[in-house]
Amino acid sequence: MTKIAVIVGSTRDGSFNRALGALAAARLEAHGAEVTLVDLATLDLPIYTAALEANAFPADALKLKATLVAQDGLLLVSPEYNGSIPALLKNAIDWASRPTGDEGLVALSAFRGKAAAIMGASISPFGGIRGLAHLRQILGTVQMLVIPDQVLVPSAHAAFDEDGQLKDALPASLVDMTAARLVAVAKALTA
Repeated sequence: MTKIAVIVGSTRDGSFNRALGALAAARLEAHGAEVTLVDLATLDLPIYTAALEANAFPADALKLKATLVAQDGLLLVSPEYNGSIPALLKNAIDWASRPTGDEGLVALSAFRGKAAAIMGASISPFGGIRGLAHLRQILGTVQMLVIPDQVLVPSAHAAFDEDGQLKDALPASLVDMTAARLVAVAKALTA
């Protein structure tokens, strides 16, 4: 079974991105993936520095990396903070990208050669497109194959119903299409 981790870059209660991540996780499962939800709020990840890494690699950074190494693909759902991604999400990527054990400096074992998909929800009319463009660049830099499909949910404060479902059929269908494509590409890359 294809293993996909879902990581949401927001920890806010009532987060539109957390709602979008939950919808996407359900669609991934419907398309045959085994989903692991990675809740960044539960991890104690200090801001990455080389000094911290050299002194004592944080236990939760090792836990995060081990979780990601075990996956065939990743789905990242991110809000847009000042045209980019939240520091919390960038920091998690930074820690998981670092070599551990006897890995070389550019092993990137949590990411290299795996499929990724990106989604975002924003109260803006642009749906977080600038942040997702930056996220796509970051994931490419850590050697992930980011599928072309992506989901943007603009005006997110009005996009979800009281049950956390998308009101409009178009973004809901894009979530499903993106989930299906991610599962297919992740499966093909591991074949």
